[in-house]
Amino acid sequence: MTNSESVPSRVMLVDDDPLVRSGLRLLLGGDRDLDVVADAGNGREALDAHAADPVDVVLMDLRMPVMDGIAATAEFKKLDPAPPVIVLTTFDADDYVVRALAVGADGFLLKDTPPADIVAAVKNVLAGQPALSPSVTAALIKQVVSNGDHRAAPAERAIAELTERERDVATCLAGGASNAEIGAELYMSVATVKAHISHIFAKLGASNRVQVAIMMHDAGLV
Repeated sequence: MTNSESVPSRVMLVDDDPLVRSGLRLLLGGDRDLDVVADAGNGREALDAHAADPVDVVLMDLRMPVMDGIAATAEFKKLDPAPPVIVLTTFDADDYVVRALAVGADGFLLKDTPPADIVAAVKNVLAGQPALSPSVTAALIKQVVSNGDHRAAPAERAIAELTERERDVATCLAGGASNAEIGAELYMSVATVKAHISHIFAKLGASNRVQVAIMMHDAGLV
């Protein structure tokens, strides 16, 4: 099937500001591979809308009434299948972002990100790629690990369950590498990289790359 014949990915926008939703709808609606099919003003509305008509990816604001983006992301990640969630924020690597990633968000975007980069990030997450730059990943890890070493032993036990090849992939992943970059570094296909990442997530109980990176850091491997 050619790209022009493929079905666009279904996108939901969740933000309590109608102007933000309108702007994102116009921005994403201009791409033939994306179709904004739902929007919501808070997390509760978003979960109800998804239950009625499931979407492929969610762009989630963090600070909202009724149910904020952290609580909503946690509920979305309990679903099977769970759509990827990209959190939207005004501030780079603040506590809300850390908490959202801790409950399973697949990435985050600053609201002033250039339009083309927002589109690219949504497509990356849909393809299983990260929506976090290495510099942002490093900042988030530093913020999370700055309050003690009590996680070292559990992290070491979890990492010990990985095969040697999975550990190599996890190390690259923790450095912020994309699937293609991991494949080039370790001489494997992107499909093989994706398979390894799925196994790593399952063994470590992780939902996203930042959680793997934090665990690798806690175990002293990056």
